Amino acid sequence: MAFASFDSKSAGAPMADINMVPLIDVMLVLLVIFIITAPLLTHAVKLELPRASAQENQLKPDKIDFAIDAAGVLHWNGEAISRAEAAQRFVAASLKQPQPEVHLRADQSVAYRVVAQTLADASRAGLTKVGFVSEPATGR
Repeated sequence: MAFASFDSKSAGAPMADINMVPLIDVMLVLLVIFIITAPLLTHAVKLELPRASAQENQLKPDKIDFAIDAAGVLHWNGEAISRAEAAQRFVAASLKQPQPEVHLRADQSVAYRVVAQTLADASRAGLTKVGFVSEPATGR
């Protein structure tokens, strides 16, 4: 530690030591402040809440199985329908809450145009949950 002196010989020389006392004082004051305030920050009211015996109310969205066979015929949950009727049903389904999921199964030989029209009709109606169903690959 460096101390000031009235010695004229070393008065002009620079101090080579760092005075750590003020730094330690500040650190101790901050430590005391944190020790005092830490329990105040975690203050919580202990409550014993009642237990509910009801089950969670989970609304599962309906599922619409929409199929397009090789001839291009549309099927709504197994019922053959026309494109106009499918569009009307898409509009009716889009108004439900939660919105149903459309599982679209299309024969691999059907023209993509029919699938694209169906997707466009569903999108135009406001349906947002449309998924494609495919067969899993058989083992090799």
